[in-house]
Amino acid sequence: MSLDSKIDRDRIQRRQNREDLNVFSRLPAVYSTSRKQGQQLLQIGGGLSIVEWRTLWDLHEAGPMTIRDLSTIQRTDHSLLSRALPDMKRKGYVRMERSEEDGRQTIVELTDEGRSAYETAAPIMARRRAALRERFSDEEIRTFTGFLDRFEEFLQIPVDQILNQETAE
Repeated sequence: MSLDSKIDRDRIQRRQNREDLNVFSRLPAVYSTSRKQGQQLLQIGGGLSIVEWRTLWDLHEAGPMTIRDLSTIQRTDHSLLSRALPDMKRKGYVRMERSEEDGRQTIVELTDEGRSAYETAAPIMARRRAALRERFSDEEIRTFTGFLDRFEEFLQIPVDQILNQETAE
């Protein structure tokens, strides 16, 4: 008997149907696809990375801020930005100075070169957001992000609390 004859297509389909509802496996795939699309658009819009784009956009919208402020807005790890910002400074996109109020903090500010890079990429990334709004209403997007907020809250539950709960599976 060959291995081909042992393949159970119905069983495979049932497994696929279950996995289609598995949020834990779907989110990484969605994240990866989103990044790939964003990277492709940013290549057309001047060759920025996702981190560079997000940082330039945040600084354009909100003005100078600390690295901690940027990481909070972007919902990313502080160290990711700390590694990316020196290269952005070298490229002339940002200026960084120690805070006069708190010498432990670094203030990041958009430069003219950074503003120009932002202005090159912004129309393309705005078109991406518009295309999303063509598929989803503002209400649907708010509902979706509400679900993400709840999911994120769930993911912050300590592991030992999850393990100590009774599960019905």
